Amino acid sequence: MVEKLVQALVDNPEAVEVSEIKGERTIVYEVRVAESDLGKVIGKEGRIANALRTILKAAATKLGKKVSLEILQ
Repeated sequence: MVEKLVQALVDNPEAVEVSEIKGERTIVYEVRVAESDLGKVIGKEGRIANALRTILKAAATKLGKKVSLEILQ
């Protein structure tokens, strides 16, 4: 889900890489994008990044987990 959302936002969707790190209660998603697309994923004042985090938290609540999103270049 995360990968599809981010690919829809960027100009270079084939450069998007998402890795999932699972813990007992927490899941961390690391999203890597091309340097030129970094601003598109973060958005003005981090609004797009916050929206992605909100979507992930809503989905994780059903699973009883906590989720974190890290955007890397």
